Parts: sequence; C-alpha cells; structure tokens
Amino acid sequence: MIKLYWSPRSRSFSALWLMEETGQPYERVLTDITTGAQKTPEFLAINPMGKVPAIKDGEAVLGEAAAICAYVAERIPEAKLAPPLGDPRRAKYLQWLFFSPSCIEPALIQIFTKIEVPPSTAAWGSATQVFDTLDAALEKGPWILGETFCAADIMIGSGLNFAVRLFKMVPPRPSFDRYIDRCVARPAFQRAEKIAAG
Repeated sequence: MIKLYWSPRSRSFSALWLMEETGQPYERVLTDITTGAQKTPEFLAINPMGKVPAIKDGEAVLGEAAAICAYVAERIPEAKLAPPLGDPRRAKYLQWLFFSPSCIEPALIQIFTKIEVPPSTAAWGSATQVFDTLDAALEKGPWILGETFCAADIMIGSGLNFAVRLFKMVPPRPSFDRYIDRCVARPAFQRAEKIAAG
C-alpha cells in the first residue's frame, strides 16, 4: 500500500487529490510541517529536501508532486490518470504535468516577490506568458487534454485553485473559472479537501 506523507495547508493537496482519484486504499502519514516534522532524520530519509508531499511504496520513495503524479498514474493504470505508452496524447500529458512546477510555480513566485526577471533568461518566460498560454489551452477544455481528465489536471487544477481562488494572486479569467469549477466539482477533489481541512 502506498504511504502518503502530507501536511494540511501545503502542496500536499495535489497528492491527496491524486490518491483519492485512484479509488485505491492508501495510508496517510501526517507530517506536521508547523512543528518541523519534515526535518527529522526519519522524514529526511524519505525526502532529503524536507518537503511534503512524499510517498513510499515498498522500496520506492519519492518526493515532488508532479513526480508523484507520474509515478502513481503508472503504478495504478486502472485509474486511467495518464494516456498509456504509445498514445500520442502522452506527449502533451507529460508537458502539462510538468508545466505546474516548471512554469506556474515560478510565475507565482515572480508575482508574489515582484521580482523582475528578463523573459529571455527566465525558464518560464514571464508570468503573463504562463497564464496566457494556460488560458489558451484551457479554452479548448473541458480538461487539459480535451475530453479526458488526467493527472496533469490535478497539478494544474491545484495550482490554479491556489493562485486564483485561495490567494487571489492571479486574476480570474473565464477559462480558469470554468476549469476550476470542474475540478472542485470532482468527488475526489471534495474528499481531499475534507481530509485537508481535518
């Protein structure tokens, strides 16, 4: 059984949502980051970065939410959270799966800190470019790959819900609102939200 190391009010939400989407049993291991539980030697053996979420699946251990999504989607193929190998949609699935940590999160840091980074040197381009690109992709909808919900939607949906609704760092757009509404309407999202709220 997969063990999920998580903490409320953290990036763990995406992993909670992911595990709920699988429909499979899993064990939640509360790792209270407010008390420094993520800095103990026991937890650092799971994730040397001292961050949640992280998972342990037998001898396999890993951190980083997008990597966890990729691993679990392949580990539990019956959940249909990723296009199978050989499916041409898999290329866009992987691109969007890693768009959240490589583009959305840096763009949010740029917005929050008001740091000026020349778009030619920033790996994410600019915050404007990130959200314009996402807006154009989500206009097609209903999900990032069209008609099929996937683990990339968990990463992007979590990031957008955080940025647009919870912390209001990014102005709402019609495509974002429709997409977030679809995400939060999913029973697995609602179960994860209830778990996260304690």
